[in-house]
Amino acid sequence: MSASKAPAAAGAEPGRSYASGARILSIGIASTGLLTFAYFSIASHVLGGTAAKRVDLLWSVMFVIISVIYRPIEQLLSRTIAQRRAMGHEAHALRVPMLIQGSFALLFLILALALHDELLRVFDHQGALYDILLLGTLAYAASYFARGWLAGHERFALFGGLVLMESLSRICFALAVAVGLAHGETAVAMGIAAAPLVSLVVVPAAFARQSGERPPLRAPITVDEADAALAGPGTEGVQETAAHGDLSLRRGGGFAVWVSAIMLSEQTLLNAAVLTVDATSSNGSLAGIVFNVLLIARAPLQLFQAIQTSLLPHLTGLETTAGHDAFARAIRTTVLAIAAFATAVALALLAIGPFVMQHVLFGQHASYGRVGLALIGVGMGLHLTSGALNQAALARDRARAAAGCWLLAAVAFVVWMLVPAVSDQVLRVEIGYAGATALLALALAGLYRRGGAPAQAAPPLAATR
Repeated sequence: MSASKAPAAAGAEPGRSYASGARILSIGIASTGLLTFAYFSIASHVLGGTAAKRVDLLWSVMFVIISVIYRPIEQLLSRTIAQRRAMGHEAHALRVPMLIQGSFALLFLILALALHDELLRVFDHQGALYDILLLGTLAYAASYFARGWLAGHERFALFGGLVLMESLSRICFALAVAVGLAHGETAVAMGIAAAPLVSLVVVPAAFARQSGERPPLRAPITVDEADAALAGPGTEGVQETAAHGDLSLRRGGGFAVWVSAIMLSEQTLLNAAVLTVDATSSNGSLAGIVFNVLLIARAPLQLFQAIQTSLLPHLTGLETTAGHDAFARAIRTTVLAIAAFATAVALALLAIGPFVMQHVLFGQHASYGRVGLALIGVGMGLHLTSGALNQAALARDRARAAAGCWLLAAVAFVVWMLVPAVSDQVLRVEIGYAGATALLALALAGLYRRGGAPAQAAPPLAATR
């Protein structure tokens, strides 16, 4: 292959990889979102309102924790590996991400043991749910590390298989209770702990494929080339990678801490309402109703992980090797698709949302307001848009600034939930979620516009044969 053809090939491959990766992941994660929705729908039918609420709380608590302590490592691995692959490197050191991941898991274990009594009270002194929280959270350490490795290497089919296997194994426990093979909330909740372990069956296939990976199209970028190619804020990480060939603990740890703040803020938007309503309402099942309402946002957000997972390595590659137009085009296309999807969802919720929620999806006796459900649909679209803008910030190594935007929105949402400006707590959640996500989207859009000059196109590099 001649050197003159290398840039074109290298430039075309990321576009194909992003589009095909998003499509493949969309199939797996769309199925995962539907199966997750079905899992809680079945749990709502086979368990009483209070027991179903405890399973909802278990899920909420666990996924706040794993999103905060594990998803940053998934993002760190995805970004770092994609960056090095774009620069022409084949070897990717995992020591620093593994060290950070292990430290987070150990910190969780220490705190969970120290807060044993407090966590038991959250689950109405159901010790089995506490044990499931411990086992499931520790198991997800390996699952999220595998996700980051697969995303960085653009193994999107295997990534989709991993999350699909996770959701299939989880719903099997709820189905076992539904058909009478098992009984009670513990049997249903066990699926939450078993799912991440079962999902790891795809990992051996990933390493088997890695051994036969093709050599990169680009020769490795040197320090001088990285300095010449990159301009604008947030490019120090790429230059450091070119200079040292590895990720430092300082930079990796800093990235992980700020992404942890982002994940904590996102989980606050999705779960704080469940916890505050459970703590302040005299209605024992109202928190479960709030959880059901927010599933409208949670299920599409889980689907959008397909786009986010493929978008971060794609944008990171563009930041390293391409120019502003390609970067902006990827963001613009993603945001337009989100706007169309969110509009359709909000209109559907306005038309038939209350009937579907009350008579089709959940067996609990509850009334849902169509305007409130439509607000959740609007908030979901703003949340998805924020996710796309957030990936742009991470690709440009602006995790700290992005974290500030997320923390602002999360604090505003919690304050709104604690101030009884709206007496109907479900409607308060719906208004608050839409308002908080609007604030978040505006803040991240401002950060995106203030991003300055992104990476300029990299100079042509000699291709390897």
